Amino acid sequence: MALDYDDRTDFENADHGFIATLTPMRITKADGTVVFDTTGYSFLDGPRPDTVNPSLFRQAQLVVKNGLYKVVDGIYQIRGFDISNMTIVEGDKGVIIIDPLISAECAAAGLKLYREHRGDRPVTGVIYTHSHGDHFGGVGGVLPDGRGEVPIFAPQGFLAEAVSENVYAGVAMTRRATYMYGVGLTPNPDGQCSTGLGIQTSQGTFGLIPPTVDITHTGQQETVDGVPIVFQMTPGTEAPAEMNFYFPRHRALCLAENATHNLHNLLTLRGALVRDPRVWSNYINEALEMFVADSDVAFASHHWPTWGTDNVRSFLSVQRDLYMYLHDQTLRMLNNGMTGVEIAEAIELPPGLDDAWSTRGYYGSVSHNVKAIYQRYLGWFDGNPSSLWQLPPVEQALRYVETIGGVDTVVAKGKEYAEKGDLRFAAELLKHAVFAEPDNAQAKQALAQTYQKLGFGAENATWRCFYLTGANELRHGIQSTPLNLGGGMAAALTIEQLFDTIAIRVNGPRAAKDSFVIEWHFTDLDTVMRLALSNGVLVRTVDPRSKGDIDLTVNLTKLQLLGVLAGKGLDGLDHSGDPGVLARLFGLLDDPDRSFPVVTP
Repeated sequence: MALDYDDRTDFENADHGFIATLTPMRITKADGTVVFDTTGYSFLDGPRPDTVNPSLFRQAQLVVKNGLYKVVDGIYQIRGFDISNMTIVEGDKGVIIIDPLISAECAAAGLKLYREHRGDRPVTGVIYTHSHGDHFGGVGGVLPDGRGEVPIFAPQGFLAEAVSENVYAGVAMTRRATYMYGVGLTPNPDGQCSTGLGIQTSQGTFGLIPPTVDITHTGQQETVDGVPIVFQMTPGTEAPAEMNFYFPRHRALCLAENATHNLHNLLTLRGALVRDPRVWSNYINEALEMFVADSDVAFASHHWPTWGTDNVRSFLSVQRDLYMYLHDQTLRMLNNGMTGVEIAEAIELPPGLDDAWSTRGYYGSVSHNVKAIYQRYLGWFDGNPSSLWQLPPVEQALRYVETIGGVDTVVAKGKEYAEKGDLRFAAELLKHAVFAEPDNAQAKQALAQTYQKLGFGAENATWRCFYLTGANELRHGIQSTPLNLGGGMAAALTIEQLFDTIAIRVNGPRAAKDSFVIEWHFTDLDTVMRLALSNGVLVRTVDPRSKGDIDLTVNLTKLQLLGVLAGKGLDGLDHSGDPGVLARLFGLLDDPDRSFPVVTP
C-alpha cells in the first residue's frame, strides 16, 4: 500500500463549485430539537490525533465539507447536510430533486439554501435513485404539502425493496445502525469520526411518498420539466432496486450510489440482502460504454463529483475492477476449499486498486465484503461439521470459560494478549468472559478497552463506530435507539405490506392455540383482504374466492386501517361479527425490543 497523502485532487474536487453553507451547520426541528449538527467536528481542522487512523482522518476531512455546490450549469448539489447528497436540477419551470436525504428538516434546509442563491423555484419533479432510506426519507421537506401533481420517478421494484429493508427487519436493522453510524458517540478524536460515506446520519422526520412513474428498462427516456433524461437500470448492485441516469443537455452522469469515493458494502453491517459484485461491476462497465464518452462530469448520491471525461473513465474503470476482483478472487479461493474467514485474511488487492484513494475501505471493507461474497454463494455454513450445530453464545462462553479456568483467568489472558498487541484474539477471549458473567465489571472494562483500541486503529469508519459503540455500552449500559429506519413509511405501504408488518409480530407458540378469520373490505380500493390465523401463521388472501365462516367483517378505507393499527379500534367503522376477535389478534402480537443487547447477552 502506497497512499499518496500529497495528492490533493479529492480536496480540490470537494471544494469545486462551492457557493454557500449554513453557519453554524446545525439543522433543527420547529421545536428546536437538533436533527443534524457538524459543529463538533472542528478537530478535523487540526493535526491528526493518534486515536484516528490517518487514512480515515483524511476521508473525514473531505466528507465534513458542506453547503451548496455548482456541478455544472443547471445542476447543483447540497452536500454535507446529511450522510447523503441532494441534487437539484433546474428545469423550464422549476427544479427536479434527486434523493431528498433522510430527514425532511435537512432536505428543507438544503432547498432553502438553494433558493436563497438561485431563486424561489418550485419543485417540479422528484427522482429516487434507489430504495435506501437516506435517498427518500426527507421527501416531506421538498414536498411539504404532499405530491400534488409532481411526478416521482423510481426504479421498478423500489417500493417493495424499501419496505423489505426498512420495515420488515427494521427494528433489528435500526439497532445495529446505531452501532454502524456511531449514533450515540460524540464527534471528537476519541469518538465518531464520520461514517466514511458521509459525516453522520440525521435524526429528523422520516417519510415516504410513493413513486408515480416506474423506470423499467435501460435506455428508457423521460423528459421532466423540459429536461431530457436517459436511464440505466442497475438492479442488484448497491441496492436491489437502483438506477443510474444521464443528462444529455448537461453532459452529466448520475451514478446513484454505484460508484462513490470508497469501497462500498456488499453486505452492510446494519444488515441487508447480500449484493452481487459481479453484476455491480458489469453495470459500471455498461455505464462506461453507454455514457462516459459524452460526459464531462459524473456525480453520485454521496461524496464529490469527478470532472473531465478521462477522469470519469479512470474513476469508473477502477471501481469496476475493484468489485470484480473481489468477486473473482473470492470464488477462486473458495473453490480451492478456503472459508470466508480464511479468504478475508489472505486476499490482497493489486497495487492499481490498493493505492487508489477511491477504493479504500472507509464504508465497506475488503474483509467483510469477501465474507459477504462467500455467504452469497455458500451461505453461513463453512462446511466443517463442528460448525453445523454450534451452541448459542452464552452456552458456548460458559464452556470456554470453564475449560480455560474461570472468568478471572480468561480476563487475565485477554489482557496479556491485548498488551502484546493481539487485540483481535483478546476481544474474542474477553467476549466469552462477558457472556459467561455479564455483571463482571473487570471483564467488561477489559473488553471495552480492547474495543476502543481496535476502533482507534480502524481505517473503516463503520468498524470504528461498531468498536467504540460497543465499548461505550460496556461502560455505560445500553443507550436508547433514536433512529427508526421504518418510521414514517406506514402511509406509503400497500395493504398487503401493512398486514405483513402485523404477521411478522405474531407470537407463533401462543397463536398456535387460537384460530379465527377476519375480512377487511376496503371501500376505497375495491379490495377484500382475508386474514386467517392458522397454526400460528397469519395467512393473508387478497380477494378470496373460497367461502367459509368469517368471525369479523370490517368495511373501511386504507386510511381508517392505519387508525385501527394505531390502536383506535373499530369505533365508527361499519363492521359485523365479533369485534373481540380484533383484540385477540392484537393480544398475540409481540412488541419488538428496539434496544436489545449486542455486546452483552
